[in-house]
Amino acid sequence: MIDQSAIKAANLFDLSGEVALVTGASSGFGERFARVLAANGAKVVLVARRKKRLAEIAAEIAAAGGDSEGVEADVTNEAQIRLAFDAAADRFGVVTICVNNAGISRPGRLIDGDKTAWSETMAVNLDAVRSVGVLAAQGMAAAGRRGAIVNIASIASFGVGRSIASYAVSKAAVMQLTKVMGFEFARHHIRANAIAPGYFVTELNDRWLTGEGASLANHVPMRRFGQEGDLDGVLLLLAAPKAGAYITGATFVVDGGHMLQISGVRW
Repeated sequence: MIDQSAIKAANLFDLSGEVALVTGASSGFGERFARVLAANGAKVVLVARRKKRLAEIAAEIAAAGGDSEGVEADVTNEAQIRLAFDAAADRFGVVTICVNNAGISRPGRLIDGDKTAWSETMAVNLDAVRSVGVLAAQGMAAAGRRGAIVNIASIASFGVGRSIASYAVSKAAVMQLTKVMGFEFARHHIRANAIAPGYFVTELNDRWLTGEGASLANHVPMRRFGQEGDLDGVLLLLAAPKAGAYITGATFVVDGGHMLQISGVRW
């Protein structure tokens, strides 16, 4: 006979007893992810460079009944990230959910030869995802804990556009890195998956998408950009130990149908 409690959504997506670490948690997706994870039972460590903003978010999470701590750190500095994991362990225990959200976009074309933009983008969008993910997996494996890593890719992982050379390459690499993590970490009962958002208005791109890029919404079948909350469900699916128990190495596209259309066709 089926255990009815086991198939209720509240139990499938329950994060009680989990410890989550979210990078880039001072704004945008990262801030939202931290709030969603805390609201569903996880203890959350918010990692970013803006210490004051992290403290404000942690206070708001506490006021809502959650438990979190902000840790100032630069994801490109592995020593600082190690300290963030140490802080998480001291306060809450071993990190069992790692959300690699920190990312940047430096506009430019390859032909312009801007090596600085390329290096900066790869350092944050790819190298840091590898180092943070590896540290998370090592911690879980050493403690004998199963867990989940959620990387943030992009629809640019699948294609290219104007002046996003380094960003597109970095996000394509994140998708492949997620497959490698999923394959290698599975024997340790650690799942690794990625979310590939379409166009969402965030602090990273709000000036563009609400300005000259606003017309791009007309090329999305749903006729709108992603809204706050549109990634909550897939995040919980991939983070929750029950709901996502047999999912690893996958990338979930959340783009309002943007990638479904034939190139050049306007619906």
